[in-house]
Amino acid sequence: MRQRDFGQTGPTIQKPSRALGLVLLSLIGIWLAFALAINWGPASAQLGSVELFRLLVGSAPLVSQGQFWRLVTAPLMHEPQGSPGVNHILSTVIGLFFLAPALESTWGTPRLLRFLAISSVFAYSVQWLISIVLPQAAAERLVPQYWYGAMPALEAVAIAFALSMRSGKVLLFLFLPIGSRGLLIATIGITIALVAADAIGPSGAIAPFAAMLAGWLFGGGTPSPARRFWLKWRLQRLESEVSSDRQRRRAAAKRRFEVLPGGLDERDKRRRLH
Repeated sequence: MRQRDFGQTGPTIQKPSRALGLVLLSLIGIWLAFALAINWGPASAQLGSVELFRLLVGSAPLVSQGQFWRLVTAPLMHEPQGSPGVNHILSTVIGLFFLAPALESTWGTPRLLRFLAISSVFAYSVQWLISIVLPQAAAERLVPQYWYGAMPALEAVAIAFALSMRSGKVLLFLFLPIGSRGLLIATIGITIALVAADAIGPSGAIAPFAAMLAGWLFGGGTPSPARRFWLKWRLQRLESEVSSDRQRRRAAAKRRFEVLPGGLDERDKRRRLH
């Protein structure tokens, strides 16, 4: 994989693989299709495009009614109108372009693609579940009516990069070189600042924090904490099965050498004597 170094200790920009590049181009293509249809199409096409857009984005009440596909399609959708829409798609794609290839070179493409998908669905699933248990006033304040975007995936990638590439550096805002610890602090700090300033984006206020949890859980090392937990649980299950099997064998061995009651009782003895 070709790369360009900014000095010996500077940030490194790596070229994404064909698979990751296809993911980024797909995000741009989906956004462009909806932007053109909603903003420039005929009135009927605009109405249909808006309805299709709302069918694919996340919505807590609709997911609760069983429309679970929204948890999968919501990360693919981005704001299609105005300069906020351009900022939404570009910030997401550029962030993934700068951070994801470094993880890809370490993890491999299959793990990175699984990580992007799982962390996105995990973030929106957690947001949906929390919005159900929150008081209605708090849920309406923290979770938009419709939520969408791959920004949670970018949050997860940033956390995973900071925890997995401890000696790596990135260009924050495309010009400020910072190390992994600085990236970790900046990711958490900026997210908290946005929520404090009531500048909640299309993803909602809960999904970014859930995505950071996913970044640690599924990307904070090799193996990841989630895989370590699973392996530990699996080992405990196997040890329990082995222990149970040993106990069954010991019990069977004891029964094999037990003295079974038998012989003549007193009545049979008297009969034989007479």
